[in-house]
Amino acid sequence: MTSSKVGRGMGIFLIVTGIGHFIFPKGLDAIVPDFLPGDPRTWTYLSGFAEIAIGIALLLPLSIKIGSKSLRILAAFAALALFIAVYPANITMAIDWSSRPMPDPLFAYARLPLQFGLFYWAYAIIKALKKIS
Repeated sequence: MTSSKVGRGMGIFLIVTGIGHFIFPKGLDAIVPDFLPGDPRTWTYLSGFAEIAIGIALLLPLSIKIGSKSLRILAAFAALALFIAVYPANITMAIDWSSRPMPDPLFAYARLPLQFGLFYWAYAIIKALKKIS
């Protein structure tokens, strides 16, 4: 894989899902954990903004740096941190949807292990970018 392509898929994925936070916020508001202060919509918009910003950064050339670090590598670390940070929302969704009719609970439960795939994807991008930078 060429250096220009590493992280591109995740960048596009994050931009699309981030835009979804602004187009369809209501469903995402519902899974914001209760322990977070303030209005759930704020958290929905903040996470959407973070996804878009990280996604854009994953599409930038490796030559763009902050200090001595490539912005794209920093974005891959930020993606991993974001995926970990939003995991409680997936847990909230699984708990809240457990009493819904099928297949809703299955969808909610399936998101939990799938999130680990996102963790790995971000980690793999970090490793690949470190190797080529």
